[in-house]
Amino acid sequence: MRQHPISPVTEPTQYRAIGVVRGQYVPADAEQLTRGVIRTADGSEIEAVVLGRLLTLMRRHLDLAEPHLWVVYPRTREESHLHLQMVGVWEPSTLAQVDPASAPDTASAALSRPTPAASTPAASAPEVDSPEVSAPDVSGAEVSGADTRLDALPEGDDYFSVRGELIYTRPETGDLVIKVRQQPRADGSRPVPFKLQLKGEIPLQHLRHFVSLDLRRQGQQLTLEALEVLEPVAQRGNRGGKGGGKGGGQGRRSAPGAEKGGAAAGGGRPRPPESGPSRPPAHGKAVSRPGR
Repeated sequence: MRQHPISPVTEPTQYRAIGVVRGQYVPADAEQLTRGVIRTADGSEIEAVVLGRLLTLMRRHLDLAEPHLWVVYPRTREESHLHLQMVGVWEPSTLAQVDPASAPDTASAALSRPTPAASTPAASAPEVDSPEVSAPDVSGAEVSGADTRLDALPEGDDYFSVRGELIYTRPETGDLVIKVRQQPRADGSRPVPFKLQLKGEIPLQHLRHFVSLDLRRQGQQLTLEALEVLEPVAQRGNRGGKGGGKGGGQGRRSAPGAEKGGAAAGGGRPRPPESGPSRPPAHGKAVSRPGR
């Protein structure tokens, strides 16, 4: 039995974005618990949606008037605006243990499932990225005489683990953007990768590298605490583009208009050839002429 809601990685370059937030969940509608906010001790109200069987667990076994340690997937659709997908609750002191083998791993961005005593990720709302995965039923999971020390995590509250490609870094302002890829869904479709806007200083030489980040939530932002740079991320070459042959730098792309006969890298319209007649539009095509 694993004593942590975030499972260890199984691959060196395994993508994921997952964390825990302690707070009181306040639904926007008392009759529909799927949308609302998490009110934290620092006064933040973080927009959130509830996924999968966590909804059943909340209705049957959790007192929503009290704060809980929620297992969440982070999204940052706007700068300084955090959005959370709630997929579980970490509370072994009040919930019975669930056999981890009975719940499959999530397929979304290689995200770890929360186990035990937590609902695993399940069917998402239409606008979110997580695919459908099943979760164990925790009906009747309440136990008495539990030890609340089981709820504490070594990383503390508001800890997040993000692993992905560093696609933007500006050390002077502390702005970061990480691209997180997701595994194909059960139907074979490939979800679009999503980007997380984070805060922290990472040198420019690590751009386009796969990184593993330990972050802490501060208000509506996730701030870098620890960094591990793993390896460069292979970039796709130009498909059918010019300048991709021999002599070109690996991983580099030509500036628009910089091909032979084109404008300088600074822009502008392409220049015509310096000598020689221009070719007619039909040059190289067979043209039939009527006989005289």
